Amino acid sequence: MPPTQLFILTGASRGMGLAMAQQLLKPHHTVVCIARHSNPDLTAAAMASDVALEQWQQDLSRGQAAAEHLRTWLKKQAPDAFTSATLINNAGVIPRITPLSDSDPADLANALRVGLEAPMQLTAAFLHATADWAVPRKVLNISSGLGRRAMASQAAYCAAKAGMDHFTRCLALDEAAKPHGAKVCSLAPGVIDTDMQVQLRGAPTADFPDAPNFAHLKSGGLLTSPADAATRVLAWLDRADFGTQPVADVREG
Repeated sequence: MPPTQLFILTGASRGMGLAMAQQLLKPHHTVVCIARHSNPDLTAAAMASDVALEQWQQDLSRGQAAAEHLRTWLKKQAPDAFTSATLINNAGVIPRITPLSDSDPADLANALRVGLEAPMQLTAAFLHATADWAVPRKVLNISSGLGRRAMASQAAYCAAKAGMDHFTRCLALDEAAKPHGAKVCSLAPGVIDTDMQVQLRGAPTADFPDAPNFAHLKSGGLLTSPADAATRVLAWLDRADFGTQPVADVREG
């Protein structure tokens, strides 16, 4: 069989995640997508391109179950089945846009589980299961500028992304101490024209003081399309120096 690269991607059913999945459907790639819903267009594209694709329907608020599924699947693969292995933690949600004092506890818990807990659990499972693979391994965490800049009424999302940045810094130290450690990076992809942007610019100003700023990004043509953002993120993943900066921003490259 020809050499095959493995890519595992969360949040692949829509937005930039879907665009990344579409761009990863190339010859000699095996793509595993993890999301609450499968995407029939991805299935059709994979069949047309004769690319190995699996879509796991998994609620990432149940990160432990997702991690156990991933660990079990990876353990069944032959250590020499792939020439490289990459995990891309892309999934994330924003809870109801409101000050923390008015937030619903279950909503906050869901945002932190999907945006921080699940990426940590999946990363642990991925690295443990592939520890003996003699191939390059990478972990790309999709972060946000809001992990590095506070914003009113978005405490849970900002906290999840800040946590993602910092656990990636810790992980980089762990992996650097290993003979064949993985390369890791928490990458902010820029401001993208997704459903999340629709939520932010449509929020009442009384609840979300930054709503006019997000509306201006749209009206001013300052948003990146999901496809263009995916191209820039995957280009960063392919850089020879990937991982030298554990926390980075595509706009600074």
